[in-house]
Amino acid sequence: METKSQFMEDRPKTHTATVIEPHPPNALERDGDAGGHESGPASHNPHLLRRSPNRLASFSYAIAGIGHLFRTQRNAQIHAAISMAVVVAGLLFQVERLEWLALVLTIMLVLATEGINTAIEAVVDLASPQRHPLAKIAKDVAAGTVLMAAIGAVLVGMLVFLPRIWPLLIGWLAVQ
Repeated sequence: METKSQFMEDRPKTHTATVIEPHPPNALERDGDAGGHESGPASHNPHLLRRSPNRLASFSYAIAGIGHLFRTQRNAQIHAAISMAVVVAGLLFQVERLEWLALVLTIMLVLATEGINTAIEAVVDLASPQRHPLAKIAKDVAAGTVLMAAIGAVLVGMLVFLPRIWPLLIGWLAVQ
């Protein structure tokens, strides 16, 4: 059985990593945080010192991320437009409470996977600016996850809306 270190040694040397030295504690503080060096577990882990100065700032970072997603990602814009159409259709067809639950959860799943896909692509591009087979796998799997969520959303939409649309379509065809 191979150990992780044996696997890493056997890999072709197509990608080199840069080791980043930890910064002094004050350099890791977020904007507006005037606090000094903490004692306790955070003082031993520089990543814990990167906390936001307050909860409101954390929300502003999240909102900025959502804004970036919808401003820059064409697929997220398409998913958002389709989601709006689904909400309008749900209102027009007066879907039941549990159907709304299924629609909302499905919409949020697709949008969340799109966000995760965007984040993974950004991190992979940062870590591996040149082409690398592992970078391709990470990006392809992330994109495939969005596709699976979108296919699931189409199936949920069909389950909710086809029983309502089918009689209208049959009636319209009978008139023709």
